[in-house]
Amino acid sequence: MPTTVSFEVATAHGEQRVTLAYTRRGSGAPLLLLHGIGHHRQAWDPVLPALAAERDVIAVDLPGCGESPALPDGMAHDLPTMNAVLVGLCAALEIERPHVAGNSLGGLLALDLARARLVRSVTALSPAGFWNDAERRYAFTVLSAMRRIARRIPPPVVERLARPALGRTLLTSTIYARPGRRSPEAVAAETLALARAQGFSETLRSGRTVQFTDDIVGTPVTVAWGSRDRLLIPRQGVRAKTVIPKARLVKLPGCGHVPMNDDPALVARVVLDGSR
Repeated sequence: MPTTVSFEVATAHGEQRVTLAYTRRGSGAPLLLLHGIGHHRQAWDPVLPALAAERDVIAVDLPGCGESPALPDGMAHDLPTMNAVLVGLCAALEIERPHVAGNSLGGLLALDLARARLVRSVTALSPAGFWNDAERRYAFTVLSAMRRIARRIPPPVVERLARPALGRTLLTSTIYARPGRRSPEAVAAETLALARAQGFSETLRSGRTVQFTDDIVGTPVTVAWGSRDRLLIPRQGVRAKTVIPKARLVKLPGCGHVPMNDDPALVARVVLDGSR
């Protein structure tokens, strides 16, 4: 079961109260885990035991995702706001400059925190923001289609579809290279999380103008990309290395867009190495 924390975030309309759900395990240096758009903190479950053996791990549901409520009215789901929310979360949990690992949108958020020199290190798994216009439009079209499908399937049907390997493939092959490895319960839960993600549409709209073009200096950065990523094409990893020349670029063989499930041991090792 998650823990929740509430804290104030400064906005143009004054202080706003934000509540986030999170899971915390392990001991050691703090490591904050950020999931992708429409996903939830359980995306990190396959690697959580290995990470928690060496780190104080905090896996958070981003606003409007999983068990975290949507942001209050007047707060945008954009990079500056999310940056402020995550800084507020760290202050509320008394975490100073954590290591951060993020996937997709979470990778972009982690890099944005590093750009502001607010974290000790970043490991970004297939981070958003290194696309060209055509790649972004393709990714947003696929994500929007996944969302429409998830919202149209009744929950009991989702649960039945997730039982056989073929059904899990139909529901999640866009994000996993090996969807049969994901448990039926996990596939059903993340399909329903996508359908119910309150901040999905606004987050997608705010991403239309996002392009990560700044070098990151003074913070260790690892960028890792699944060789079978069907959502954000792997060549975007080379682009990320061009933008951040000192970043460590790691290939994740046989992994899809959400690699934590495809090869947990490899991803855990990459994250831990990145945070050393």
